[in-house]
Amino acid sequence: MTVYTQHGHDLRLDWGGDGVRALGEDCAVLVIIDVLVFTTSVDIVLGRGGRVLPLPWRDERGQRLAREAGATLVPSGLTGLDGARLSADRSAGWSLRPSSLVTVPEGTFLGIASPNGATLCAAAASTGATVLAGCLRNATAVGAAAHTLAAGRPVGVVAAGERWRDTEPPRLRPSLEDWLGAAAVAAAIPARTPSPEAELAALSYRSAGDRVAELVTGSVSGRELAEAGLPGDVSLAAAVDSSDVVPLLNGEGILERWPG
Repeated sequence: MTVYTQHGHDLRLDWGGDGVRALGEDCAVLVIIDVLVFTTSVDIVLGRGGRVLPLPWRDERGQRLAREAGATLVPSGLTGLDGARLSADRSAGWSLRPSSLVTVPEGTFLGIASPNGATLCAAAASTGATVLAGCLRNATAVGAAAHTLAAGRPVGVVAAGERWRDTEPPRLRPSLEDWLGAAAVAAAIPARTPSPEAELAALSYRSAGDRVAELVTGSVSGRELAEAGLPGDVSLAAAVDSSDVVPLLNGEGILERWPG
């Protein structure tokens, strides 16, 4: 065990895939945060009585895994990382975009790949921790659930971040919206001995107060989506505590609502 596990603290916070690996060594619960947009999309689908199979990004096994699980694989070109353009075109039907999912029928089962949130959920499944998917919409509910499920053991919150596009594979770009999402979950967990990383996050969220939506909208990621004609996705993602959905990754690697 190394200092990177933030050992000795009952609430911990880190970033990206390395954060999943470090915190997953010792945490009973891992909460994955990808506000724009994977975990927001998950919240919306599960809130309508659906389920989501998170799939690793650019993994040729994705189609097979979705087919074997009986999930509908949705297009995932929201960020342009796969060469697709950002688009507000609704004719394509369901996608990674939250606003494309607000009318999914009850019982819908979607397979969604994304470079950040979905990939991290899939990776977190292998750590042995209980995995939750959190966002600004469900931060308080997810924080309370994480505390309950951990039963006194450590909770790790992992902000997914975004990606720079100048390297292959693209480098992690820490993002304001995921910092705020992770901070909101951290602030909702009654930790006795939070790590400095988790404590500062919670303090920053409380300090932001009612400006959270404004900050997300004005962030680089929020502006990127708005300039692509997708301001509705940003508004959905920034609706703090508008949901009480707790997405939990079950033993089959599927995100479903907890408690079932």
